[in-house]
Amino acid sequence: MDTKTSQQLSQPLSNSNLAQNIKVEDDRTGMSVETLKRAFSDNLFYVQGKDESNATLHDYYQALAFTVRDRLLHRFIKTGRTYYEENVKVVSYLSAEFLMGRHLENNLISLGIYEKMRQVVNESGLEIEDLIEQEPDPGLGNGGLGRLAACFLDSLANLEMPAIGYGIRYEFGIFHQALRDGWQAEIPDNWLMFKNPWEIARPEDAVEIKLGGHTEAYRDEKGHNRVSWICDRKVKAVPYDTPVPGYRTNTVNSLRLWKAEASEEFNFEAFNAGNYDRAVGEKMSSETISKVLYPNDNTPQGKELRLAQQYFFVSASLQDLIHIHLHIHPDLTNFHDRAAIQLNDTHPAVAVAELMRLFVDEHDIDWDQAWDITQKTLAYTNHTLLPEALERWSVSLFSRMLPRHIEIIYEINHRFLEDIRTWFPDDEELASELSIIEEGADKKVRMANLACVGSHAINGVAALHTELLQKYTLQGFAKLWPEKFFNKTNGVTPRRWVLLSNPRLAKLVTEKTQSDSWLKNLDEMRVLEKFVDDADFCQEWRDIKRKNKITLAAQIKKLKNIDVNVDSIFDVLVKRIHEYKRQHLMVLHIITLYNRIKANPNIDIVPRTFIFGGKAAPGYFMAKLIIKFANAVGEVVNKDPDVRGRLKVVFLPNFNVSLGQKIYPAADLSEQISTAGKEASGTGNMKFAMNGALTIGTLDGANIEIREEAGAENFFLFGLTAEEVYAMKAEGYDPMSYYDSNEELEAVINRIAKGYFSYGDTKLFKPIVDSLLYDDPYMLLADYQAYIDCQDRVSETYKDKDKWTKMSILNSARMGKFSSDRTIKEYCEQIWGIEPVKIDIEQYSQ
Repeated sequence: MDTKTSQQLSQPLSNSNLAQNIKVEDDRTGMSVETLKRAFSDNLFYVQGKDESNATLHDYYQALAFTVRDRLLHRFIKTGRTYYEENVKVVSYLSAEFLMGRHLENNLISLGIYEKMRQVVNESGLEIEDLIEQEPDPGLGNGGLGRLAACFLDSLANLEMPAIGYGIRYEFGIFHQALRDGWQAEIPDNWLMFKNPWEIARPEDAVEIKLGGHTEAYRDEKGHNRVSWICDRKVKAVPYDTPVPGYRTNTVNSLRLWKAEASEEFNFEAFNAGNYDRAVGEKMSSETISKVLYPNDNTPQGKELRLAQQYFFVSASLQDLIHIHLHIHPDLTNFHDRAAIQLNDTHPAVAVAELMRLFVDEHDIDWDQAWDITQKTLAYTNHTLLPEALERWSVSLFSRMLPRHIEIIYEINHRFLEDIRTWFPDDEELASELSIIEEGADKKVRMANLACVGSHAINGVAALHTELLQKYTLQGFAKLWPEKFFNKTNGVTPRRWVLLSNPRLAKLVTEKTQSDSWLKNLDEMRVLEKFVDDADFCQEWRDIKRKNKITLAAQIKKLKNIDVNVDSIFDVLVKRIHEYKRQHLMVLHIITLYNRIKANPNIDIVPRTFIFGGKAAPGYFMAKLIIKFANAVGEVVNKDPDVRGRLKVVFLPNFNVSLGQKIYPAADLSEQISTAGKEASGTGNMKFAMNGALTIGTLDGANIEIREEAGAENFFLFGLTAEEVYAMKAEGYDPMSYYDSNEELEAVINRIAKGYFSYGDTKLFKPIVDSLLYDDPYMLLADYQAYIDCQDRVSETYKDKDKWTKMSILNSARMGKFSSDRTIKEYCEQIWGIEPVKIDIEQYSQ
């Protein structure tokens, strides 16, 4: 860094050198290079309290982040003011997860100042990429659910829709995953260690959350029967707002995350009595609620904490919305006309009971009117077909923690069941199926049923998923209210998943479409179809993919010290680890190829690099064993001299948004191999396809629609259909028959069972072997041969570079349907009833 630049970065604004070299503008948040340079200097010196002599890269990152955030705030404040002044209907997206990814780079491109800031940073002797890498991924989500919520917030702002996201400000987000001897190790993810420059604390907007206690009935002064909740514990919910900008729009919406704090942080009486632990005990107990994303719920304490988390952010968010509404309106009778609330899965489903409590108990609205407003306000997105994933809470736990809510739920259920018995007097089985309360020795509250009863709309997230919801998972509700059901196939934002992740491809698309408007209308990428026979274009396409693979190969070398062949097929499966997603089926394919090489070391085989990534829930034993399994097989395959580097197996630790941005553009083959009828949608499949990866997959989730859009000839399909899976299970599925009749499969299973990949330990992977041979709930063995045959077709196709390139181009060009912009437009028009709102601000100097 030269002396002149270091002085500019480290001296106060009154310094004569700085004043001489930086043009002072009236607008302190201007967009000119000179103003940006001045702001960068200011924020390093005045906010970070550092100069060039002692500033770290992270200090420079913070200074840059504050410089960018300052330029969002005018839009941010004006957006909120416009919504208030124009009294518009706003959608609130309630989600336990928001997997936002890094903010800096996204905000730079949204504001259109990336290259200007690069110049500013370069003139300071730094590289902007190095500063971007300083930002931790906010660990506010686990996987697809949280990333979908982030994409939706991006699209809402991009489409200029009035919206706010509500969630929890987890101090320790999803754990940092390390690999120790091939096993997953969970390390706390202290992403807030150095503070978060993007958030703005709003302690003045804090609300109080009640927990525990009991209820008391009484008559009010009007003679009405009322109920008072006498809690035994109160927690303060403090909001933190993060600006969420649209791409090249003035709209900057808000993500409001709640932090739990004690109502009284310090007990002086206990302290003075010498009870120091008790003096801070309430603070510690309260803050636990927003401490960790998804605490392990294998214990009663874990279950209690999870329910507390869900109620905490739901109650805080609903109180906030009611407070905002009453600032404008005299009462809540038109609340549903000004607010649409989307429940992202069952985590926020307690909103049905809480909204009723607030209306009836706190605002004295009669039950029937409150119920009408509640139903018209709330809508529910279902994200699963797995019955075990539909949340159920024990009535005893609910009664201890939320005594008023269990009363309200019983009342809702009583009225609901009376209606069912009126409508279907001879169908007591239907009433039992749809009851919010599951009867039995340990009664449960069925949260999905509560969400269905309390919402005016229920949607699945892919065509097949919605069909199966209506046919199986939520069959009774579909029979009762067919008009409530909608399909809203998921989507992802092309701003992050193409422009940010794959700038080389984005530049090529912009050149061929002659503008960047495709980033707001992804269907414009279809222009690329006319270049599939253009040899120069195809070569440029291949060059981009190869450069992306070189970038990922460098990351693999850095993280795993494994050298990979960038001309091999990059065969990738990155997602949450779960048996139904069948990561172990991909491992069976690796062993199959390995066995073929061991049988004939000179076999002609297309080189492959198998790349895994994903986290297992801390309490999910089989998922963690699958991680160990993949790593153990990789350890053997990677070191075997017979393989001669033709196969490489890599498990990249701590898969997150930032790592995904490197992986998706580099992938040749996208593995979407879940058991048909189990995956709700998937969104990784869309990110891969947008970036030119070809899909090998089952007819599951959004794979079906991806195949329809890309063309069946550009998709590697295998496996049973959902109908065939259900039929085979009904008839009695025998996995052992597949093992007995398939020599190659038998050899694979036997190699595992004999301890070949576990140093002779036959017990280590016995749970996997036993599951496959004697149960196989996700039907790996039934799909094994079809999968292997399909993989052989993949290898043959890859040899034909022209054919592969054409298929790759067509996959990217035809993914317009899977922009989250399309998804959000459908929600706005068909479920939420909200419209775009223009945010007018004066133009900044450029």
